[in-house]
Amino acid sequence: MIRIGTGFDTHAYDAASPLRLAGLDWPGEPGLSGHSDGDAVCHAVVDALLSAAGLGDIGGLVGVDEPGTEGAASTGFVRLALARLADAGWRPVNVSVQVIGNRPKFSPRRDEAQAVMTQLVGAPVSLAATTTDGLGFTGRGEGIAVIANALIERA
Repeated sequence: MIRIGTGFDTHAYDAASPLRLAGLDWPGEPGLSGHSDGDAVCHAVVDALLSAAGLGDIGGLVGVDEPGTEGAASTGFVRLALARLADAGWRPVNVSVQVIGNRPKFSPRRDEAQAVMTQLVGAPVSLAATTTDGLGFTGRGEGIAVIANALIERA
């Protein structure tokens, strides 16, 4: 049995924070606002994995009121989601992620980001990026949005 899930996340830029995206640090780029490190790729992947298995979303996995979540690395949230999937008898087959925003310029680090996320998820993760041709909050350079789709199967 296979299932698919979709996740979405968005964060505004925060010049006072370092950028953490797709499990990587991006020196010289404005960070993303958020309770944790704001890694919108990891957040969307968590939602995609959990929704595919019918296990809710990131808010049900880790709440902003939980100790230790403030400033936490979002890669840990992915690990928690994977453990929840395994406990329910599921494993990831692959994940596809689309980053929407003007920055950071993603293509120079795409392979590196894919390798980090693939190792983290334990299944192939493909990453792509696009802009919105100046439209909306991403086009105005106010933040980024991320859409992820996860395919899972019974373990």
